[in-house]
Amino acid sequence: MQVSSDDGTNGADFETATTGGDQMELRLWLRMLTCTNLIETEVRQQLRRQFGITLARFDLLAQLARAPKGLTMGQLSKRLMVSNGNVTGLISRLEGEGLVERQVAPHDKRAQIVRLTERGDQAFSNMLPAHSAWIRQLFGNLDPDDVLRLMNLLAKLKSNLPGRESDA
Repeated sequence: MQVSSDDGTNGADFETATTGGDQMELRLWLRMLTCTNLIETEVRQQLRRQFGITLARFDLLAQLARAPKGLTMGQLSKRLMVSNGNVTGLISRLEGEGLVERQVAPHDKRAQIVRLTERGDQAFSNMLPAHSAWIRQLFGNLDPDDVLRLMNLLAKLKSNLPGRESDA
């Protein structure tokens, strides 16, 4: 993304405007963070504009859509990388809207299993094609070989990071 500025960068990205002595790893981190933030901001705006839903709610619905038998609150917290309290609040609001339901887990009466309701499944199914189209558009300037190469490089990076999830 080109950034116009008066800081002497001549329109280059801020992360590449660092001096030659800067570490390439730092510049890469800043580039990745910038791209992530720009993509996330666009997706948040589109979800809010077209469906009146937050990214957090969409992400929770997406996790439940991938697990038809449901997930425990702890599993949702882990998958979404947020606290149990955050998940509890989201679930309560989505349950109030009829999009999810909670049931006592048969294997542990202290745990709750959260599932999409039929209404929740339909709502998510309605959002998914638009979400997929936004992502395709945002990555549209990359050809399939670029996407594959980037995926492989990020997988290599992820495999060495602390706290990584094997199935994420």
